Amino acid sequence: MLRGAVKSSRKLNKAGNRAGGVFMETNIQNAKLKIGDKAPDFSLPGVDGKAYSLSNFKGRKILAIVFMCNHCPYVQAYIERIKAVQNDFGIKGVQAVGINSNDEINYPDDSFDNMVEMSKAKKLNFPYLRDEDQAAANAYGAQCTPECFVFDGERRLRYHGRVDDNYRDEKEVKTYDLRNAIDALIHGRKVAIELTPAIGCSVKWR
Repeated sequence: MLRGAVKSSRKLNKAGNRAGGVFMETNIQNAKLKIGDKAPDFSLPGVDGKAYSLSNFKGRKILAIVFMCNHCPYVQAYIERIKAVQNDFGIKGVQAVGINSNDEINYPDDSFDNMVEMSKAKKLNFPYLRDEDQAAANAYGAQCTPECFVFDGERRLRYHGRVDDNYRDEKEVKTYDLRNAIDALIHGRKVAIELTPAIGCSVKWR
């Protein structure tokens, strides 16, 4: 376990919080990136020792960027579902990418070293990148973790929001928003629900 990480057995209270976590819902009306906008480029180090930019994924038909981190209990609740998206859709040209933009000074669990540790412990099957200066989070207008941005082959935004509608219990999910968006794009359809409010921990700004 990461140093000081919240144990997965701890329960959410009625307000949706865990100790040490700040619950929030994204304001989709004031989103910085609008549907149809081009993906901002970046140059970020990955936990595998490589540097990544959009050009690294030019061979992928769909790019799903997820702003995430190590310590957030909502990310911890969703991480296996994000891995499953990559596992199920990767063969169809989809690439998931995780980006951690959190301040590591006040939130040391989110340091690069702990990202490497988490990647190994959780056996992440997608690139996990460090946005130390928070430039990528600013460019995308990221507000919380996890928060998803799905881009088509021209790297235009086609979906922005949550993974699904139930972070507490995967068995009770009724709307698989991220999966539905990706499936529509794979089959050349317009995404039916393009915007949903992501729910999670706030991005920890410096």
